[in-house]
Amino acid sequence: MTTIAATHVHVPRATVKPIPLTRITAVELRKMFDTRSGFWLIASIAITSLLATVGVILWASDGDLTYSTFATAIRFPVVIILPLIAILAVTSEWSQRTGLTTFTLVPHRSRIITAKAISSIIIAIAAMVLAFAVGALGNLLGAAIRGSTLVWDVSVTQCLYYVLGMVLSLLMGFMLGVLVRASTGALVAYFIWTFLVPVVFGLLAESQHWFHTLQPWVDIQFAQAGLFVFAHALTGQEWAQIAVTGVTWLLLPLLVGLGLVMRTEVK
Repeated sequence: MTTIAATHVHVPRATVKPIPLTRITAVELRKMFDTRSGFWLIASIAITSLLATVGVILWASDGDLTYSTFATAIRFPVVIILPLIAILAVTSEWSQRTGLTTFTLVPHRSRIITAKAISSIIIAIAAMVLAFAVGALGNLLGAAIRGSTLVWDVSVTQCLYYVLGMVLSLLMGFMLGVLVRASTGALVAYFIWTFLVPVVFGLLAESQHWFHTLQPWVDIQFAQAGLFVFAHALTGQEWAQIAVTGVTWLLLPLLVGLGLVMRTEVK
């Protein structure tokens, strides 16, 4: 009898390279435009910027027809819309039940959340570039139509402060989306935080002297208001107040939300 020795042939296992973060970010950017609501929400940034610019040209006095006036008018609708975009970018995975597919294709959830944060910030920066461009165009047209003096009263540093304030506002919406993970709940929490909480803090500061001095250290919107004032140079104390309120109301809740995202079962 002939014995044939079995030979074990080692077949090297193919290495699978992870999907690049740039590709994931590009996909998340495309997903933000895919739905009709997402498209029109982003498009509303341009629409409201144009409407605000036209309003300044029509109703602002000649003395107020400056570039800072246009930028300030455009800020009000944009600062509300940007956090909504960030909220929907995060909560869509749970509200539209696409999270199971997304996290199956990319098992590392942290990479998905990182890509959503990057894509949201890209949208915010692009929106600010558009807002500054529309404001500049409005300033030129306003001076030409009204015959007033053309005034450029915003420096590059002030523009950077402006962009930082917008990004922080967007990250607040991003934090609520990560923490709540439901579109309705996150949107309700955002509107309460944006419109109700500042009123409560303001009334408390007016009626209680002890809170009047404490407000800049606990009210994140009050602390960040200086970023949007073009004629104001932030002091070291004001930067410290922005940092303290940012850590308290933005960073810590975001870390809690990220922990829940990493552990919560996706259904």
